[in-house]
Amino acid sequence: MIYLDHAATTPVPKAVADAMYEVLTGQFGNPSSQYPTGQEAKQLVEGCRSVIAKALCCQSKNLYFTSCGTESDNWAIQAAVWQGRHNGRHIITTAVEHSAVLESCKWLEKQGWEVTYLQPDKDGNIHVEQVENALREDTVLVTMMLVNNETGCLFPVKETAQLLKAKRSKALLHSDAVQGFMKVDCDPVGWGVDMMSLSAHKIGGPKGIGALYIADSFRNVRPLLPGGGQESGLRSGTEATAQIAGFAKAVELRSKHLAQKLRHTAEIKEYCREKLLTIPGMVSVGNGTAPHILSMALSGYPSANIVTDLGEKGICISAGSACHRGKSSHVVSTLGLDKRTAAGVIRISFSPDTTKEDIDTLCAALKEHQASRFPML
Repeated sequence: MIYLDHAATTPVPKAVADAMYEVLTGQFGNPSSQYPTGQEAKQLVEGCRSVIAKALCCQSKNLYFTSCGTESDNWAIQAAVWQGRHNGRHIITTAVEHSAVLESCKWLEKQGWEVTYLQPDKDGNIHVEQVENALREDTVLVTMMLVNNETGCLFPVKETAQLLKAKRSKALLHSDAVQGFMKVDCDPVGWGVDMMSLSAHKIGGPKGIGALYIADSFRNVRPLLPGGGQESGLRSGTEATAQIAGFAKAVELRSKHLAQKLRHTAEIKEYCREKLLTIPGMVSVGNGTAPHILSMALSGYPSANIVTDLGEKGICISAGSACHRGKSSHVVSTLGLDKRTAAGVIRISFSPDTTKEDIDTLCAALKEHQASRFPML
């Protein structure tokens, strides 16, 4: 199998699985228990928290474990609007956020909040001037992803934090950094971000574990799950110790020679772009600069068919166009592409282990698909 869908999820290295197995079989104590086995589990959790916090350049006490990035996004949004409920009912986000953010905002609209959805330009970029123009006295939250999961475009999270500070806005800033953590610069403390969402399975960790960074400046945080008092009383429930251990081990592995890994990934991405552009009708979509995501379109050839055909050959990519009833994904729809191009959008995403040979095989398979199919009219 040639796996080129690392933005969807990532393979779990044996070292990560081993770390989880060791916890499951040998360190099964409840971290809330007072006897030695429980306290050992508590020390394990706090040690893992420290490893992940160090990679995020924050203090351990500001990192809270969740079940996934979606949970982190939901918690951040709900906590922010509750915090600002006396200051206003206006939210700013982008039209191309992950569904975890967009669906949360839609629910809030039904409850009386007003949401401004910033539209990207034709290249998929969002600009801080758009945030400035949308900002109001009653804005309580700006939620903006760090890296778009379909185009790979970096959004101006750092600049937005600076803007809110300069304007002395009471709005909190949340960033979904699920696609950005350990792939691009990510510094919530230095930038002045109030909340940042992470997920383990995008960097070689297990599914079922994520985290939310919450700044010291965000006080009186509304708990996500009241209960037994775990996670400083903000997200109760017995800690998922094995998943937490897997998350920390994945961070540890990814951290080794990280700059070299990112350079390799970026080089593979550029090699892939150049190879694919030799195929007639293939065009770039957006100008995303994240090193691991490339959005392209084989104009006139529906992406669902491409993904299925290549999947049968053992090549895994994804459709940037979700062909549900012939409609493009919400991200693709904002880019103003013509019908034939929008229908053919595909996303290729890479890891430090992706090789040029993988890309050569992908390119050959796409050429074969094109040669064996009739294009749409």
